[in-house]
Amino acid sequence: MSTPTPGDHGEPAQELDLDRYSGPGQDLNLGEATAPRQAATVIVLRGGAQTLEVLLVKRTPHAKFMGGVWVFPGGAVDAGEGDGDEAHRAAAIRELREEAAIVLEDPDALVKFSRWITPAEVRTRFDTHFFLAALPAGQEPQVDGEECVDLGWFTPAAALEAHRDERIVLVFPTIKHLEQLGAFAAVDELLTYARGREVLPIQPRVVVEGEVARVLLPGEPGY
Repeated sequence: MSTPTPGDHGEPAQELDLDRYSGPGQDLNLGEATAPRQAATVIVLRGGAQTLEVLLVKRTPHAKFMGGVWVFPGGAVDAGEGDGDEAHRAAAIRELREEAAIVLEDPDALVKFSRWITPAEVRTRFDTHFFLAALPAGQEPQVDGEECVDLGWFTPAAALEAHRDERIVLVFPTIKHLEQLGAFAAVDELLTYARGREVLPIQPRVVVEGEVARVLLPGEPGY
C-alpha cells in the first residue's frame, strides 16, 4: 500500500514563531550542535483487525522538558541497558512500564517503525527509535500521576484534530507519526506493513528566517 513518508511534502513545512519556540523543551541552539542522547519510544496500539487507536500520555506541566505535552510513552536509554538495538528495546519496555503501567514480557514483540534524530538546531537532542506494540491482552494503561498525569486512546485523526483545536499539545515528531499512522485502517494492517521493512534515520532541519523558524524534512525544498 502507499503510505505517507517523511519525504512526502503535500503540506508546507511547519512554521514556528521564535517567541514561542522556547518551549516546551525545544530551545533553539544556533551554535555548535549538541550530541543526541539515545532514546526509545513505544506507540501502543489497540483495535486488532477492526480499527486503529494509539495511546498518548500527558507529561506533567511541571516538567522542564516537554511539560504538558501529549506523547507516546518513552525516554532516554539508561547506561546499564547496553548498546544498540537491545538497549533501545530494553529502554522502550522500561519506559512503557514506568509511564503507562503496561508490561511487555518479550522485547522481540516490539516492531521497529522509525528512527528520528532531533534537528541539530535544537538544544536538547535525542536519537529516538520508535517501536510499535499491540496492547497486551488483559492490560489497561495507567499513569503514575507524577511524570505523566493523564492518558487517552485516540485515532490518529482524532489526536490531530484535538491538537488543531488546542485541546491537547503535540510536538512535531508526534504529529508526523500520527499523519503516517492515519494511512492505516487497522492495527493488524499497520503491523503487517511495518514488520521486516528497513528503517532509515530521519533528521529534520530548522531553518530560521527573520522571526520565523521552519522545520524541514528530508526531501522538502530548502532542506
